[in-house]
Order: sequence, then C-alpha cells, then structure tokens
Amino acid sequence: MGSRTFYIETFGCQMNERDSETISALLAQEGLEPSDDPKTADIIILNTCAVRESAEAKVWSRLGKLHALRRGNKPVFVLAGCMAQLPETLDRLKKKVPYVNVVSSPGNIHKIPELARRAGPGQNAKLLTAVSPPRISAARDESTQILPEGLPRMNIPGVSAFVTIMYGCDNFCSYCIVPFVRGPQVSRLPEDVIREARDLVKRGYKEITLLGQNVNAFGLDSGSPGTGGMGFAGLLKELNRIDGLHRIRYFTSHPRDFTKEMVQAVASCEKVCEHFHLPVQSGSDRILKAMNRGYTKSQYLDLTGYITETVPGASITTDIIIGFPGETEEDFQETLDVVRRVRFDGAFTFIFSPRKGTAAAKMKGQIPRSEKSERLQRLVDVQSEITLRRNKDMVGEQVEILVEERDPKDPNLWKGRTRTNKMVLAEAGPDSSLKGSLALVEIREAGIWYLKGQVKSVLVD
Repeated sequence: MGSRTFYIETFGCQMNERDSETISALLAQEGLEPSDDPKTADIIILNTCAVRESAEAKVWSRLGKLHALRRGNKPVFVLAGCMAQLPETLDRLKKKVPYVNVVSSPGNIHKIPELARRAGPGQNAKLLTAVSPPRISAARDESTQILPEGLPRMNIPGVSAFVTIMYGCDNFCSYCIVPFVRGPQVSRLPEDVIREARDLVKRGYKEITLLGQNVNAFGLDSGSPGTGGMGFAGLLKELNRIDGLHRIRYFTSHPRDFTKEMVQAVASCEKVCEHFHLPVQSGSDRILKAMNRGYTKSQYLDLTGYITETVPGASITTDIIIGFPGETEEDFQETLDVVRRVRFDGAFTFIFSPRKGTAAAKMKGQIPRSEKSERLQRLVDVQSEITLRRNKDMVGEQVEILVEERDPKDPNLWKGRTRTNKMVLAEAGPDSSLKGSLALVEIREAGIWYLKGQVKSVLVD
C-alpha cells in the first residue's frame, strides 16, 4: 500500500473505540499513515453503531458528505462495525451508496487491510464483504463477533486504555438490537485479558477499563470454551495484582448479574474504582418485565443498598429509558421513586425510540413524543437536583484524581477523575506537569457536571 494514508471515524460505544484502535494498527502495519483529513486520505473508514436508528442515520448522512468531498478523487470507503450485520445494510449500499468498497462486521475487522487492498475505489466499485451469519433468534449460533487474539492496537494518547473482556450478549432486552448484531456472549480467556493489561501498563497506561455488553456475566457462557471457572470477581482480583497498574474500571454492568461477591471484590481490591454503573432502565416491575430485564424494583434497591453498605463513599450511576410502550404515569412515578431513593450520582436518560428488529418496536401502547419529552424533563429536573446536592456535599473534602490532561481553556487547571468517576478541574499553576499523576485535590466548588479544587499533593508521579 506504499505511503498512503487512512482516515477513521468511530460511532457508538467504547467497544467500537477499542475496535478502531485495532483497525488503525492493522492499517499502520501495512504501511499506511493515519490522517485527520478526509479530503486527502486514501482509505476512509466509518466504524458504525446500530443501537438506534438515529445512529444509523448519522452514518448514512456522514457517508454522503464524505463522498461529496471526494468527487473526482475517490478513496476506498470502508463501512465497519455493527451496521454491517443489519440485513438491510448491504441492499442499501448496493442500491443507493455504490461508492462503498468494503463492509466488515465487528468480528472481521482484521480482514479490512486485505479487503481494502483488493478493492477498487470509485463509483460502482466491487463491494467486498466480511460479515458473520446474522443472528435471527435467541438460540445460540455461530454469529458472535469474536476477534482473534494477538491483534495489534494503536497507542492512543492518554493515561487510560480499554480492554475488551467478552464479546456478544445473551440478554435480549426487548428494546435492544445488540444481541442480533454482536451475537451470543463469549468470554475471552482470563490469561489473554491479563496479558493485554500487563502490556498496556508497560506502554505507560495507568488505568484500564474492562469492556463488555455485560461484564458481570464474564465466564458464564454456556457454549464457549469457558474461563476455567473464573468469573468477573475473580478476574478483578487477578488484575488487581498487576504491578504498575493504578486503577481498574469496567463497563457495562447488568443489575441481574451483579452479585454480592462482585461487590465484595470491589471493596477488597484497592485498584478497582468505587464506581458502579447499574442501568435500572425503569422503576416499574411491569415495565421491567416487558423490557425483559430479569430483575424487579425491589431486587435493584436491595443491590444498591448492599453496595452503599459494603463500599462506603461509592458512586452509583444509571441509565433510564422514558416512554417505553405501555408506560403509564404510575409507572413513571415508580421510576422517580427509584431515583429519589437511590440518589444516583448521575444518570444517562433516554426517550424510548422504536428499533426495527426488536420486540419493543412491535409492542402496543407506543407513547406520543410530546408525552415522553415531558416526562423526560421531569426526570432530568429531579436527577439534576440530586447530582448537584451530592457534588456540593463534597466541597471541603480531599479526593484522589488521576490527571488526564491540562484544561485547554485554562493553563492553570488540570482535568482528572476521582475514583468515583467525577470530573475534577484541579488548580496547579501553568508551570506544573501533572499528566498521568495521582494527585490529592481539595474540592472548593461544585456544579452538576464538575468539581473544582486545589492540588494539595502528588501521590504518584
């Protein structure tokens, strides 16, 4: 491929970000240079998300804009990621987007360099595909998007790195397309995860974030080689032993599979951060059942209560969907009740959007957009007040942050996160050099989205 260049855009979740690091490294091994200019790149890759139809729409729109930039000077266009697994994607590409040359699902991104080499850029070029068989039911099959071990990854600037610990999902929440595009759940072998984490520490990273659609189910696969009996709690304990690693995070958790043993592991492992992201989605048992979430409101409250009791000072954040089909005002009040009782440190809130191919899209009782928007605003108002109060309660405390970078707007400030995943702006002066340090900061100001304070000491350079 000579000294050509590639340009990559990533949509969606952290797993896609991690996959883009591998795509970039594979192309670099072929002699290509990364570029931040799509106007001149020889290969343009969009690593896509399919979780919502709005995410798809962004990709189609972006493809059109990028193509318009390159009329008369055509690159190789690559569509990678979850959209490649949707049955309608290939048909649309062939009929309406003929300038795309390569399509690769998440488990086949290692094939992109070869396919890009073979592809001929330009309108009506031959479309080369690397996709897995689609998953059409909850039955186990061979469609899981599993990557081979030992693939390279680009060094990404920063102090934290992602480590995928499992692929696929077995949950089949009624609103979610992910199990159909990512396939059944399969865990990586613990030794491979640990080896990757150690390599990242050697590269200079101070923190790792473990990734999976449901990290709590690590090792519970019923059809994969297994993990030698090691579950998620055991994996945390093994990673906690790695010299030079300062922090361990994980994302995403499922309340149904978060056991007391896992909570205890967080409490006992000094490198595992005391932040629990537990998507409740709804506080109504009736809606939770329709969502196929596998737990009740009472069970969720018991879990969060145990976390608060076992890990004092821990933060708990969540995801909430408003306006699921059939949701009544009474159901919504049950959700508000959970928010007020748990007192989440923060919440990602979403209006339900029907996703073609999911059970929820066909359900009766779809709620008008105006009603969903009104409920969402009420929820945001309640949660914002709670978040602000919890943050203000931290004023006067001294907290440990992992310094990520200097604030681009103010050279006197450094940005970093607490162990509980709160963003802190730390005053240290323009001549300081704190990137990658663990610093103790006294909190003097608090807002909904940030804390601000003064660096008191550097704990670890």
